[in-house]
Amino acid sequence: MTEALLVHADRAVLDEKTAWLAALSNERGASDHTISAYERDLRQFLTFLTGYHGRPAALADLADVKAAELRAFLAARRRDGVGAKSLGRGLAGVRSFLRHLERKGLASSAGARAMRAPKQPKSLPRPLSVDDAVEVAEEAGSFAVEPWIAARDVAVLTLLYGCGLRISEALSLPGDALTDPQQRAMPILGKGGKTRIVPLLPAVLEAVADYRRLCPYALAADEPLFRGARGGPLKAQIVQRNMARLRGALGLPESATPHALRHSFATHLLSAGGDLRTIQDLLGHASLSTTQNYTAVDSARLMSVYQSAHPRARRRGRSAP
Repeated sequence: MTEALLVHADRAVLDEKTAWLAALSNERGASDHTISAYERDLRQFLTFLTGYHGRPAALADLADVKAAELRAFLAARRRDGVGAKSLGRGLAGVRSFLRHLERKGLASSAGARAMRAPKQPKSLPRPLSVDDAVEVAEEAGSFAVEPWIAARDVAVLTLLYGCGLRISEALSLPGDALTDPQQRAMPILGKGGKTRIVPLLPAVLEAVADYRRLCPYALAADEPLFRGARGGPLKAQIVQRNMARLRGALGLPESATPHALRHSFATHLLSAGGDLRTIQDLLGHASLSTTQNYTAVDSARLMSVYQSAHPRARRRGRSAP
């Protein structure tokens, strides 16, 4: 990938690109898919800057990228037939690299932060893809100025996707929740005062541990785990606002809400072979029909579950010619 960039950027930019990709992988645990996409996004932007300035891109060109330059970049990509979702992802990759340079005092990402991503076409509510759900969790702290707030945002969205929680359930967790790194399940008080048990992934525990380590406020058992910037309880509107910014940055549809991460949790479990009854228990649904609607199960999938699970269906299958 470096060779492809040589004619589009000078050595200092290439060195920072290498450091940025390494940080994405080693420090932030970004997936190979995300790293590959972001490298491609940056390469396209550097190619654009080379034509824009008439020479290979230098750090000075990236020190204060203006919104007008980013608009020109997106317009050029649009003329090449690139759709709104891909344009949004391209902008996300450029933003990430500029934030890397900003942390080292080499650039300002203000122009990129102010740039609005292309409007995505409206679509019916649906779960995120596996890659998009993972990327949302990885990038959740992108817009935070303070490291502890970035860690908080990552922890909240990781909980929603990793445990299938409602946003109200995540924000009502007490300050002493999830302190045991060996914990593998926890009780959740859901709608109607019903308690259910949800499993805990290592990624969830690690994200909460990172937040707890950086949080400047004492997280007492009688106070909420997740705090706002001034120390009060974190409000759902803040999480929803952050998700809206992530939608724009990652080129996701308007249906990509915090609740869509819970939807994605259920749908991805079902797609991987999970049974509806277990998913019903994990989500805390009183009715199985709610789970069916929630996971967008089609009639073919329901018949498959019926044929494999119902004793009379299995008997009929054996006697059929």
